[in-house]
Amino acid sequence: MESFIKPAALKRGDTVGVVAPAGWPDREKARKAESFFTELGLHVQFGQSLDRKRGYLAGTDQERADELHRMFADKHIRAIFCACGGYGTARVADRLNYDLIAVNPKIFWGYSDITFLHTAIYQKTGLVTFHGPMLASDLANDISGPTRDGFRQLFEPQKRTYSDQTGRPFTVLVEGAVSGMLVGGNLTLIVSTLGTPYEIDTKGKLLLIEDVDEEPYRVDRMLNQLRLAGKLRDAAGIILGDFCNCAPSRRGESLTLEQVFADHIVSVGKPTVMGLNIGHCSPHFSVPLGVHAALDTAARTLAMDAGVVDKKLAT
Repeated sequence: MESFIKPAALKRGDTVGVVAPAGWPDREKARKAESFFTELGLHVQFGQSLDRKRGYLAGTDQERADELHRMFADKHIRAIFCACGGYGTARVADRLNYDLIAVNPKIFWGYSDITFLHTAIYQKTGLVTFHGPMLASDLANDISGPTRDGFRQLFEPQKRTYSDQTGRPFTVLVEGAVSGMLVGGNLTLIVSTLGTPYEIDTKGKLLLIEDVDEEPYRVDRMLNQLRLAGKLRDAAGIILGDFCNCAPSRRGESLTLEQVFADHIVSVGKPTVMGLNIGHCSPHFSVPLGVHAALDTAARTLAMDAGVVDKKLAT
């Protein structure tokens, strides 16, 4: 089993930081979500990136990288939550001090465009990060019970298991039981790592894939690139999360997503499930990345190892 670094667990009274390492968020929604963290017993410190705009970015690349550095280095900040995704995390990946991150193992939480940072941080440091809902996009209004429950894993080491009883029943595309480190996230961002120093490593791993607002032909193009790059063949198993608003709109004739999955994923023959509430959806089932997980299509479960936060570091 590959080694990994556990982030420090949270406890009531801790202060957490909120950053926008990609696009700029809806500030009103981001600040409204503060009450959710207050209910968890946490104090919130908003980063300056929430008040910056540079085109579609929350400030310059260096400003966003520097803010991440400050949040990781600040001993009073116990976890870092992303306000939103959008676009831009890949632009700061080569500006980050991964040694600084490794010696300050904190919870880092987000999804969508944040996928690039999840991948880069894991591959450069081994730090477990969390694929979960964000303030401006998910936590400002009507938070579902399953979405709330996902935050409990940050306070107490616990085993996260997705089953038909947990969320939307999933569909088995290829049967089998397999285990490995859980990696991945947003398909667009996974593909954008290819050919870079942060290229995703799927060898022997469970690959999580989700996306939003991509027509089937675009999903087709990206999965074909992963296939040609050997990333689907290398994976031990594949978990297809939510593909929100991924129906054809511009083309009169289109393959369905299921046909695209059959062509590129089912044909590889690795145990595969689809339809999990992971991604741009509500409820949003949050998962730790960089931890050992097991997929069992007969039991219809995806189970992640317990103990991914370290209570000894929660001082």
